Amino acid sequence: MADSPTTPLLDTVTTPEDLRRLDAAQMRQIADELRQETISAVSVTGGHLGAGLGVVELTVALHYVFETPRDTLIWDVGHQAYPHKILTGRRDRIRTLRQGGGLSGFTKRSESEYDPFGAAHSSTSISAALGFAVANKLADKPGKAIAVIGDGAMSAGMAYEAMNNAEAAGNRLVVVLNDNDMSIAPPVGGLSAYLSRIVSSREFLGLRDLAKRLAKRLPRPLANAAKKTDEFARGMAMGGTLFEELGFYYVGPIDGHDIDRMIPILENVRDNAQGPVLVHVVTKKGKGYAPAEAAADKYHGVQKFDVISGEQQKAPAGPPSYTNVFAKALMAEAARDPAICAITAAMPSGTGLDKFEAAYPDRTFDVGIAEQHAVTFAAGLAAQGQRPFCAIYSTFLQRAYDQVVHDVAIQNLPVRFAMDRAGLVGADGSTHAGSFDLPYLCTLPNFVVMAAADEAELTHMVHTMALYDDGPSAVRYPRGNGTGVTIPAEPQRLEIGKGRIVRQGRQVALLSLGTRLEEALKAADQLDAMGLSTTVADMRFAKPLDEALIRSLLTSHEVAVTVEEGAVGGFGAHVLTLASDEGLIDAGLKLRTLRLPDRFQDQDKPEKQYADAGLDAAGIVDAVLRALRRNSVGVVEGARA
Repeated sequence: MADSPTTPLLDTVTTPEDLRRLDAAQMRQIADELRQETISAVSVTGGHLGAGLGVVELTVALHYVFETPRDTLIWDVGHQAYPHKILTGRRDRIRTLRQGGGLSGFTKRSESEYDPFGAAHSSTSISAALGFAVANKLADKPGKAIAVIGDGAMSAGMAYEAMNNAEAAGNRLVVVLNDNDMSIAPPVGGLSAYLSRIVSSREFLGLRDLAKRLAKRLPRPLANAAKKTDEFARGMAMGGTLFEELGFYYVGPIDGHDIDRMIPILENVRDNAQGPVLVHVVTKKGKGYAPAEAAADKYHGVQKFDVISGEQQKAPAGPPSYTNVFAKALMAEAARDPAICAITAAMPSGTGLDKFEAAYPDRTFDVGIAEQHAVTFAAGLAAQGQRPFCAIYSTFLQRAYDQVVHDVAIQNLPVRFAMDRAGLVGADGSTHAGSFDLPYLCTLPNFVVMAAADEAELTHMVHTMALYDDGPSAVRYPRGNGTGVTIPAEPQRLEIGKGRIVRQGRQVALLSLGTRLEEALKAADQLDAMGLSTTVADMRFAKPLDEALIRSLLTSHEVAVTVEEGAVGGFGAHVLTLASDEGLIDAGLKLRTLRLPDRFQDQDKPEKQYADAGLDAAGIVDAVLRALRRNSVGVVEGARA
């Protein structure tokens, strides 16, 4: 007997197995309750709301139709996975999303068997699902693989590379194209939903297969004509010709919020597919929550908010963000130089280039989720005399490393890289941390690599890059607000490879790169109070090193500590190499490097992450004292006066 419509059905569902015990007619109620639970949870935690609201019905339908976790369900990016987490045994922890010790904001293998593949960077789901499907096929195990990928993620070439090889999976692979921007198909209604159900049915598939086999027996001109007629008719009705050419049977477009129609279509796909299938589902980002539907970004990422009004908690007023400082500085450079242009990979607002675009639309290029193309496109612009700034998050630039090496560095082209979100990023965790740009760029010949200590330094560095044409250059800067320093009206052109002393001492030298400078200065205060006179240097450049300044500091101080917001292999490693090559360590120098730990740090508040990494003032002081205890007689008594 069906539960009353007023009974909270979601309370009876802990896992998808519980869901599959219910009637299909009850899925509408489940979806409505799931949407409300998602809204309630994200109002407490903040996070990515709009994408999840758009796939509530799709999430319910997929878990109802397919036998997860035996059938592997892989979400591209993972922004939309909150409803999935609620249905897969994590509802009791959903209000710990993106918090220290809580649930990840993305899918994560170590978190649940229902997260078969971790995500956070886009366009990987089809490749991964193909791997699962083929592995099951090779091992003769049951189970399909379902990839859910957004239309935005389909702008990345990797998605098509995977689809081009999907034939190896046979009927074990299902790709769900979540079209929430109406970018491929027009609005859909009852007729197209009916057609989709028909073309996914056993009868239609069988008839079509028979027609294909008959066509092979016809003379080649007639067979080709039959094939073209079939493709043309289906392409006219449903837009599936592209996917058919890649070897997929195309079903759609279907209304992704009409769960009663979606379930039988997915059941047909599950039971009747004879090869890889692409199901084209049209959804609305932010669906079912009026403030999200009305917002320009459909509440893609939100702070904590009031459920009734939709009003988000405002961050305390403070200094401008580094992103805004970069945008303003770049606009000033563009006003002086018509050759300056800007490139982003689907992150115009995240990188500040939306402001640049408003002022210089003809010089702004959003290439979509295609970082490899962005970098080589920038290289082509530079080779033809333009001065491109390629603004990409540090973590996303990793996706284009081959292009950075071969198309930019080897050719010594003056592409300028603005690497936002460098260092640790808080709630987004390890997948979005900018941990590796110093190691992966400083190892490359020809590169100039800078790290801004504050907003004024970032302004100087953007100006320096705009005037530097001798090769590629990069500047890294963190997420969030700056320090509140005064930004100069006229930026300074920095001498390439030269740092600066910001505080002079005698015994301890702190060589800081980037925004840990503020913590280094706090550490210097504490060390001075202990009787350890401390010098603080803002090195500015990770490459080329200021060798003269480093040599001076290492030969005139008893202890030297490098401080950076990057993984091992970056600034500190290059300082160690210099010291080793010149025999400075052999002379008894106590040299230590502070950097991010050799592990992936989970989400937490940034200040807690940096404390955990030993990159706050307390961690710097501790490193100095440990160096003295280890290498000198006594504790700090052995330090020179």
